[in-house]
Amino acid sequence: MAEIKTLNQVIIEEFGKKAIDRTEVPAHILSNLNPAFPVRQYQKKAFQLFLNYWKEPFDSKPNKNHQLLFHMATGSGKTFIMAALMLHLYQQGYRNFLFFVNSTNIIQKTRDNFINPLSPKYLFAPQLAVDGKQFAIREVDNFQSSNPDDLNIVFSTIQGLHIALNNPREGGLTYDDFENDKIVLISDEAHHINVDTRRGDAGLTQEELFESVSWESTVTRILSACPDNTLLEFTATIDFSDTNLATKYKPKLIFDYPLKEFRIDGYSKEVKVLQVDLPPFERALQAVLLSQYRRKIFEKNKITIKPVLMFKSKTIKASQEFFEEFKGGIAALTPAKLKAIQAKADDTTLKTVFAYFDAQNITPENLIAELKDDFSPDKLIEVNSKEESEQKQIAVNSLEYNEYRAVFAVDKLNEGWDVLNLFDIVRLYDTRDSGTGNRIGKTTMSEAQLIGRGARYCPFRLSADESVDQRKFDQNLTHEMRICEELYYHSAHNPKYIQELYTALRETGIVAKETKQRTVKLKDSFKTTHLYKAGYIFLNDRSKYDRTDIMGLPNTLTQRLYKVQLHTGYTKSETAFSDSTPSTSAIQHKTRDFLLSEFGLNVLHRAMRQFEFFEFSNLKKYLPHLRSANEFLTADNYLGKIKVEVKALTEQLDNLNADEKLFVTTKVMTELAEAIAGDKIEFKGSTEFKPKMINAVFFDKILNFADSDTDDKQFGQSMNDTANIAYHLDLNANTRDWFVFNDCYGTSEEKSLIKYIDKNIDALKARFSEVYLVRNEKHFKLYNFDDGKPLEPDFVLFLIGKKKDHTMHYQVFVEPKGGHLMTQDAWKESFLKSLQDRAAVEQLWEGKEFVLWGMPFYNEDKVNEFETSFNALLSVG
Repeated sequence: MAEIKTLNQVIIEEFGKKAIDRTEVPAHILSNLNPAFPVRQYQKKAFQLFLNYWKEPFDSKPNKNHQLLFHMATGSGKTFIMAALMLHLYQQGYRNFLFFVNSTNIIQKTRDNFINPLSPKYLFAPQLAVDGKQFAIREVDNFQSSNPDDLNIVFSTIQGLHIALNNPREGGLTYDDFENDKIVLISDEAHHINVDTRRGDAGLTQEELFESVSWESTVTRILSACPDNTLLEFTATIDFSDTNLATKYKPKLIFDYPLKEFRIDGYSKEVKVLQVDLPPFERALQAVLLSQYRRKIFEKNKITIKPVLMFKSKTIKASQEFFEEFKGGIAALTPAKLKAIQAKADDTTLKTVFAYFDAQNITPENLIAELKDDFSPDKLIEVNSKEESEQKQIAVNSLEYNEYRAVFAVDKLNEGWDVLNLFDIVRLYDTRDSGTGNRIGKTTMSEAQLIGRGARYCPFRLSADESVDQRKFDQNLTHEMRICEELYYHSAHNPKYIQELYTALRETGIVAKETKQRTVKLKDSFKTTHLYKAGYIFLNDRSKYDRTDIMGLPNTLTQRLYKVQLHTGYTKSETAFSDSTPSTSAIQHKTRDFLLSEFGLNVLHRAMRQFEFFEFSNLKKYLPHLRSANEFLTADNYLGKIKVEVKALTEQLDNLNADEKLFVTTKVMTELAEAIAGDKIEFKGSTEFKPKMINAVFFDKILNFADSDTDDKQFGQSMNDTANIAYHLDLNANTRDWFVFNDCYGTSEEKSLIKYIDKNIDALKARFSEVYLVRNEKHFKLYNFDDGKPLEPDFVLFLIGKKKDHTMHYQVFVEPKGGHLMTQDAWKESFLKSLQDRAAVEQLWEGKEFVLWGMPFYNEDKVNEFETSFNALLSVG
């Protein structure tokens, strides 16, 4: 059987990866999303794939039904993708959207995401506008009452949808709703609507048989009710090993972002399993102490995050019993009990916890008082029965904002549980259910999936330049905040279960198959140098962009040639059954360039009045020095010099009438409104570089590597000890004191660069008195001049000239780059190459001149430009 291609593969084959990567996400998406949720790189990729598909939908059938699947890890922002695609489809003429899902609690959560501006998880901008016209997002019961100017959403469960459509009532949804106007159907947790598809390989229970009739067939019927209806399906769980599901969904799979990629990209907590041979309450108490320590570390770093624990029982009865035991145990805590727990704590993390309490002079009595307050009964919540779970779902889904510290549950917190500040899960039972053969037991797999849901990252940052929602300390494992990037799963001592759990966690992708720690140390020979003891590295900073230096529209808008085609009014009739051959002659279009200002102020003002965006008060937000609407329309630094290429018949071009001029102007202004609104630059990188002591920036580090995380087999491998001769180099040799660390565990490109420097070290030493290459193990960042975006150059090369009276000190930033990343990271190369001309370096002493250089990307297969720049550097020594 031939391999079934995914839609993702087909799009890449059609357009190529580079063409997709270059696809701009339009302003009507970016400007209408909540700026509190920046677009992540993988989300941008999802948009780019969708935009390319939608433009060329690979389907020549008259029926235009689109059915697309987004397979995305739990916590990766499926709802955010939905919101963005809704905006684009609104711009494409869709007004009516049906959101349906298996669970009512997910509906409430999503309703807040889409239509409640007061919710902290609201996904849209405060004001919405597409093509210069404002609109609102409205919840409706059916599409007969929808507003043609707004984005209308019906929320429903799958079961409720089936019942409503097959038992119509006044004011409810009917099949007619899906026949009269085109609809976008959005299915969350889409694996629930595929019972009928799955039935090919196995028999169904009575309940599953009903589901297959009511769910999948209903969705299929309403999708096909109108040729333009579209179905977007989202799930984190789909079994492509099922032949029927693979046949149905692989050709529809437009975006695949599994949990493994989510973890590799740093958007999850790291998972640790802590085995303890203690009774359940003492195990729970250890978790409570770890949670309280984590809270104190957050507070020490001025971060307001309340860590939450989950106590997971096997049965509702056991959960209720432990709830009472926990309340009583906390109320009866004594210093002796805490000291007994401390005496049994032989895990490094727990020892760190107690050492911190001692160092901060937190006595057992004070700690007990804290715990009795923080874990008082009113801050504990049970979620056991189905009824309770639904009643309390709002509280459980807003644990970041309420006072609850602990959740007691069995298995109700599954799909739709959207909580970020869960850091500890305590398994209160000791049993295991092994699967048959080598298969993982069902319970163990569900526990692994629960861990995956709890492992989504809890956003925080220590400085404004850090990514708020990605791990920061993978390369600095000794940092005290590392504990705030980890989820602990507390289990009884049960080696066979733990081995099976780890297998399940690796299978789901939330932990790597193998991890290892490596230590890089500065060489003693470097620590004795004057450069290390008293030398400087020059770094820039970034500041909030206040737009006060905006004196007009950017050149990218004023110097662009806009293109508009006029309608010609051309008609021609043919006789269907005549013997003559139908004419195939095309309309003879011509093109001519016009200045927009040539059309006159009356036309320009009429066009401008069609857009709420161009109201003067709104324009001033983007163009603070603008003095009047007339200036905007006529000044050279605004619209005065904008050219538009008009395509039309010659006679039209010779004498454009007022309506045609208005049509052209309106088209141009539509593009301008989107582009101006899409300018969301928040920061600017300073061109002023200030000195930092080298011995304060560079220090020894413990690094963390996951063997399975990358295709680059060199990443995480020692350069000193690798068996691959192409990348082996003894960095500890006496002749290689120029490399300041004792080893390099970087990528193959980084190791190739070190070998390149090694090959040219004699030439460098002939020109310079001192040469030192330092690998940047997340020691420092630079900031892009244009938008303040941070980057971490992989290496900095320090070169000191030989002249005594006027010594040149060069600081050269170098970034090796794999071929697959050169296009994506092109902005980094542009920034580095601009340093020599734009960086202003603070000169500290007379007779010493500090100069910054940035090199083109180093790639061992495309080394020509790098070598040219390197040779230029040699010539200045």
